[in-house]
Amino acid sequence: MANPFQFLQQTRSEIAKVVWPSRREVLVTTAMVFLMAVVFAIFFFFVDFLIRQGLELILTVFG
Repeated sequence: MANPFQFLQQTRSEIAKVVWPSRREVLVTTAMVFLMAVVFAIFFFFVDFLIRQGLELILTVFG
């Protein structure tokens, strides 16, 4: 088992190997996540609307 100083040294060397994304990559990825969230929200809104209308139609015809 390594002592705490060695552990911190190894941790620091491992963090130095990480390739961090650029600011532009982070902004583009964030924008894409928000865009996809909006697209899926709209999609599920219409799916829910169609299912609701279908069920109301079935219940009025057979109810």
